[in-house]
Amino acid sequence: MKLSDFDYSLPKDLIAQYPLEERESARLLVVERLSGRITHRVFKDFKGYLNKDDLLALNNTRVLTCRLLGHKDSGGKVKVLLTKRKDGSRFEALIQPSRTKIGERIGFNQGKVIGIITNRREISFKKEDADTIYNLGQIPLPPYIKREPEELDKDYYQTVYASKEGAIASPTAGLHFTSRMIEEISASGVNIGYLTLHVGLGTFKPVVCEDIALHKMESEYFQVLKATQDKIETARNNKNKIIAVGTTVLRALETYAAGVKEGFTDLFVYPGYKFRITDCLLTNFHLPKTTLFMLVCAFGGESLIKRAYQEAVDNKYRFYSYGDAMLII
Repeated sequence: MKLSDFDYSLPKDLIAQYPLEERESARLLVVERLSGRITHRVFKDFKGYLNKDDLLALNNTRVLTCRLLGHKDSGGKVKVLLTKRKDGSRFEALIQPSRTKIGERIGFNQGKVIGIITNRREISFKKEDADTIYNLGQIPLPPYIKREPEELDKDYYQTVYASKEGAIASPTAGLHFTSRMIEEISASGVNIGYLTLHVGLGTFKPVVCEDIALHKMESEYFQVLKATQDKIETARNNKNKIIAVGTTVLRALETYAAGVKEGFTDLFVYPGYKFRITDCLLTNFHLPKTTLFMLVCAFGGESLIKRAYQEAVDNKYRFYSYGDAMLII
């Protein structure tokens, strides 16, 4: 399949720059795979698509405040995105400007903390500073949000059930839930299972090869705990629906279905993939020509999903991380 097959046109003014004050007030586009029907709802209606004993699978990863702003000794500004802690003092990082020299000192917190550029994609700190460096960071908003992170992002760019730190981007399909809504869903007899997939740098990695089958996904750590494994197997045995909240959950579930319960997954889902375990998918709207859009096309059917996206554009849905949601059933 060609990369150009997964392009679409989106007016820039539909890219959400801020979250809605009330998470549940987002719009919800419901796409029915068998009938091809597309329905306009609001997210509060999501509960009505769940039945007793269904399993709602959620990603409990928590976004690190890993975006740092520092200064060279010369005074020049440097932006650092910590993408992975390698050991006690070293971090893999994206460093801008890219011409920053190896060995250069970068000061943070008015020079109280010093980082040393050890190679083009690595920065090191004293051990005691490395242990607390995230306290100095900001939420790493994606590049299509054209503003600096604000205080509100510390809350709104995290799901209300985020508990395990390790992601550098939010599993955004879960941003629409409130704690009250989770409680109501659970009280209605729907089972809730938590798993972890730490969203990594690969979420921003562009697909550059025209033949998408040649694209290599970057590995991301995931874990499906025993309690959630039991809920998955019960739902499968009883033929209850398993609803993945987000593409990260779907990839973790499908990796689990292949026999891996914890480790790293580089599963690349695109049209032609045979789903083993996921019955429904709740997701936001994704960038064109990305692995996320390809996954949604694989799950919902390429033609139907493209029609749904055009429906969303025509009706001025809000797109991407802080945007509206789509439920594929």
